[in-house]
Amino acid sequence: MTSNQSDIGVGIIGCGYWGPNLIRNFNRHPRCRVERVADLQRARAEAVAREFHVPAANDDPASVIDDPRVRLVVIATPAATHFPLARRALLAGKHVLVMKPFTTSTAEAEELIALAERQGLVCAVDHTFVYTGAVQKMYDTLRDGSMGDLYYIDSVRINLGLFQNDVNVIWDLAPHDLSIIDYLLDGQDPLAVHCLGATHAGGTQENIAYLTVTYPGNVLAHVHVNWLAPAKVRRTIVGGSQRMIVYDDVEPSEKVRIYDRGVSIQQELTPGEVYQQFVSYRQGDMHVPQISGREALAVEVEHLVDCIQNGRTPRSDGRAGLRVVRILEEAQRQLTANRGLPMRGALTGGAAAPSVRGGALKGAA
Repeated sequence: MTSNQSDIGVGIIGCGYWGPNLIRNFNRHPRCRVERVADLQRARAEAVAREFHVPAANDDPASVIDDPRVRLVVIATPAATHFPLARRALLAGKHVLVMKPFTTSTAEAEELIALAERQGLVCAVDHTFVYTGAVQKMYDTLRDGSMGDLYYIDSVRINLGLFQNDVNVIWDLAPHDLSIIDYLLDGQDPLAVHCLGATHAGGTQENIAYLTVTYPGNVLAHVHVNWLAPAKVRRTIVGGSQRMIVYDDVEPSEKVRIYDRGVSIQQELTPGEVYQQFVSYRQGDMHVPQISGREALAVEVEHLVDCIQNGRTPRSDGRAGLRVVRILEEAQRQLTANRGLPMRGALTGGAAAPSVRGGALKGAA
């Protein structure tokens, strides 16, 4: 891609919950202008266009892709439509930004990545949280060595609703946490994925799930997602040998707290040739670092514009989207395989379910 400093015409497909936020942030950027929006509910597209002074609006996604003023197509539609719309936009020579999840399969993600590379276009995924000041602070803290060895990342993302018709709770909520984990771990490939989920309240999709991912270096990542919780919780704990971080996205001011706390365990062989375990705890200070309060989507838009104009790779590029989709796909495979099956393992005397290892989750386009 060659540097191009001209303004970027933006077209947005999908004017639902996230659409107005996208329009607002792209229109605020000095080198962007939203030229056209589309939504299957034409009245909604026209209402949003009037509110944000967008020149054209209708119910035809193709009109956004085919508009010669549009260089960047933003796709904020149901997950099943991401692949066909992004593919058509890339074939038309347009850069694309796709909402999470990137696609509904690894094969689709790999095809979009390969197509974007052949066309010399930017293909990015809206992993908004990796552009927050809080996640950036966690990333920097992990890199400065003060955390020591990384042990685990534990995330909880629960609330009452919003229920989705087209995807289950894994595909709806877990991409946020998996994208944060992927960013903090510099895109490492996982070694194993394990997922349990259940459907309650008369629904047809899993509305509660527990996802555990094993990474190299004995690092465990655990994600709990739930549409049936009485309170909204958005919390991530990062545990290291020297320090621990608590990121609470619901907290209005002190979103990140760094604890100088830890534990060390020593084993010694006694004269009777018996190992004894000695545990010592360290209770140090708690530090609240200053973080940027700038809106994450504004940071993402600025970053994406820079990547388009200067040929750089977005922080949340298609490959980051692929890595998240690969985990989601394996988690879905396990959920589907285990629906309606009796419990296996020690409680029933049967064999334990096999773990999913290495090669099944590795590879890239």
